[in-house]
Amino acid sequence: MRKIIIIFILLTILIALPVKLTAASLLIPMDNTQINHLKAYGVIYKALEKGYKGEWLLNYRGGSFLIDYARELADLCLVMGVSYEQVTSGQVADIYRQIEVENMERVELEKAPRIAVYVPQTNDPWDDAVTMALTYAEIPYDKVWDEEVLSGVLDEYDWLHAHHEDFTGQYGKFYGAFRNVLWYQAEVKTNEEMAHRLGYKKVSEMKRDVAKMIYDYVRRGGFFFSMCSAPETIDIALAADGVDIVPREFDGDPVDPGALEKLDYERTLAFENFTPNFDPMAYRRSDIDTYPERMLRFPTQESDFFYLFEFSAKLDPVPSMLVQNHVATVSGFLGQVTGFKKSLLKKHVIILGMPDNFDEVRYIHGNLGRGTFTFLAGHDPEDYQHFINDPPTDLALYKTSPGYRLILNNVLFPAAKKKERKT
Repeated sequence: MRKIIIIFILLTILIALPVKLTAASLLIPMDNTQINHLKAYGVIYKALEKGYKGEWLLNYRGGSFLIDYARELADLCLVMGVSYEQVTSGQVADIYRQIEVENMERVELEKAPRIAVYVPQTNDPWDDAVTMALTYAEIPYDKVWDEEVLSGVLDEYDWLHAHHEDFTGQYGKFYGAFRNVLWYQAEVKTNEEMAHRLGYKKVSEMKRDVAKMIYDYVRRGGFFFSMCSAPETIDIALAADGVDIVPREFDGDPVDPGALEKLDYERTLAFENFTPNFDPMAYRRSDIDTYPERMLRFPTQESDFFYLFEFSAKLDPVPSMLVQNHVATVSGFLGQVTGFKKSLLKKHVIILGMPDNFDEVRYIHGNLGRGTFTFLAGHDPEDYQHFINDPPTDLALYKTSPGYRLILNNVLFPAAKKKERKT
């Protein structure tokens, strides 16, 4: 009789165990308890690729993630060095109750987005913070450039990134300092050869059409994230469609004498009423960039930082997703464009992050048609002043970087099931 009772107890435990495991979830905290915030995004991406269901818990413990429990996902966290907590169905219910009454929201994560990065064919003497973040987080992406974009390949992707591209065809305005340097000359040659092969007389005309293709990609539902010089130059190129704003040193003929009067700001994404810089020797593309005026306001690295805005997670889940972080203040970092002039923003653009008491914004978001664009100023969130030919940042040393989290928020953003804004 005693043996029968023992066998019955063991059978009961074995039967109950799978139910308990099935009922459990995996919580990936994104507050200060997380030991590797950046790899955590990779875990979620891989889980979505495998077909697991997940949720983004906005404003709950730094924007934590909740996914169905599976042994392979727990093992994945261990392999990637990501902190996780196994929670019961009762604990999940408690989390949901807290989210319901506080400034928090649950956002369903539907699928792993297809990612493209606009990367030139030349071997540039600098790196790209986004490709470094994707590589470190082990999130796959494809490289595209002018020929692919102009052929319509963007229709295959949910998310596109461009970093230090100059869509005006002026090669970043590096002419004054680097026109006799081999890497600059190679970049000019490669772009000119590409333009001629695709039937363009000028690089600026090719880049303008690439900018227009990106604009249309966003309008039809694409997600566009951009950093450094690309946010400024794409709007300059769009406003100058059909207008020659490129000095003779770059394209062999002078700027249209009536160029300023012919700019059309209705065609741009984020900025209006800006003035392009026509001096070929000046390392400046327009007055959208707050440099060098900002150096008076932020003379040192320690004084350069910006604040992330807090949004209503239930009323404004989109901007809330983009600012999820374990801190509210982010250290500043320089770039080809370090800050955007606030007074030149279009009225519909949402400010996500900015410093105090200065005509500058650092992080912005907007809608265009069915898609969105998000711009983050600066080059590398963990290298305050990244010079040409500097070695790339080792993200293994910055596993909890708030600035890199902003980048990866954008990468995961297309995976979220969007809700209509509540009124």
